[in-house]
Amino acid sequence: MLHQYFSFIFLCLFLTYSCNQNPSNKDSKIETEQELIERALKIHKNVLTLDTHADTPLRMIEPGFDMSERHDPNETGSKVDYPRMKEGDLDAIFFAAFVAQDIRNDKGNSRAKALCIQMIDSILVSIERNSEIVGLAVNPEDAYSLEKNGKRAIYIGIENGYPIGDDLSNIKIYFDKGVRYITLVHSSNNDLADSATDPYGFEHNGISEFGSKVVSEMNRLGIMVDVSHGSDSLFYDVINLTKAPIIATHSNARVVTNHKRNMTDDMLRAMAKNGGVVQLTMLADYLREATPNIKRDSAIAVLRSNIKPIDKMTDREKVSLRKRYQEIEVKYPNSPATVKNVVDHIDHIIKVAGIDHVGIGCDFDGGGGIQGVFDASEVMNITIELVKRGYNEQQIGKIWGGNLIRVFKEVQKISEQLKTDTSV
Repeated sequence: MLHQYFSFIFLCLFLTYSCNQNPSNKDSKIETEQELIERALKIHKNVLTLDTHADTPLRMIEPGFDMSERHDPNETGSKVDYPRMKEGDLDAIFFAAFVAQDIRNDKGNSRAKALCIQMIDSILVSIERNSEIVGLAVNPEDAYSLEKNGKRAIYIGIENGYPIGDDLSNIKIYFDKGVRYITLVHSSNNDLADSATDPYGFEHNGISEFGSKVVSEMNRLGIMVDVSHGSDSLFYDVINLTKAPIIATHSNARVVTNHKRNMTDDMLRAMAKNGGVVQLTMLADYLREATPNIKRDSAIAVLRSNIKPIDKMTDREKVSLRKRYQEIEVKYPNSPATVKNVVDHIDHIIKVAGIDHVGIGCDFDGGGGIQGVFDASEVMNITIELVKRGYNEQQIGKIWGGNLIRVFKEVQKISEQLKTDTSV
């Protein structure tokens, strides 16, 4: 009898609690899917949205390519232009002048420098021609001031330290033209450092003696050091050398997707200790484990073995190349990566390194673009997925731009100290 009494009391308490939690109660409400999306889009508009990596300058040097026009990515392959930045509410972006690794001699270095400057100049010309909607940004605060004036902020980076050649004075030349980060290495080793993906293996066992001088000069000038594409040894060398926080402009978590371009948990913890930031990228192979696709890989290898350098192609040849790539994608499709994969990596990096050490670097026009974030017009879908997983506006603000801006400010602060205090 006593047992029945307590059971009755428990039932009454449960029903009372349930009534208080009922969605029909005027004081509580369950958010619908549409309401969540609207809330996410409001957050997306409120925070500074900054993408740290786009290879769009490769497009800008194409004759006739106009950043003020909206391009269809399925027809042209283009992932970024100013109209689509507006559609996606993307406030700021780093356009990376990318120069593929070539012969490492005086002639090769001179050619790399000339191409790099051509791409930087193409960015500056585009900004000048579209000054009513975009502006050049060289300091952290510029992104906010340009946003207040209704403009998109355009920052400049260099992907691959190859255009530095063997001359440290080139770094100051690039800085004076607006460059605010340099990716030390790309897919092959260069004179500065080892790549994570050089088919011939490592050359310097990390960073070279000259590369160490490059890092020091970047610290002095206030240029952010980017370790994406670098070998694990390079990462640890830079962590030990640098006097300022570093960045990885487009890298993911290796525990989530086992790719040597991604960062191990130990590297993530070291990045947090350094005060740096890892920017998540939208490149499918870094986001999910792909099933082997030998026929696709073979077809692409054959295609690449028979093409000219992009800067030596005619417009017709470029159109033909894009069409052939698209035909391979259709014939031998890889399993897609999605926005959920992106936020899986964000979740993991936050778990290991903390909320202050993760950001976004899409790698548009350099291979980035996934299901749901195919181009700049769809970047708000990252915010929607973050909101679905319970992230609030403050956290999303850090992920989308706040963390990178914090590092940028610290790099500039240390630069000023290095210029005035030789003991630092």
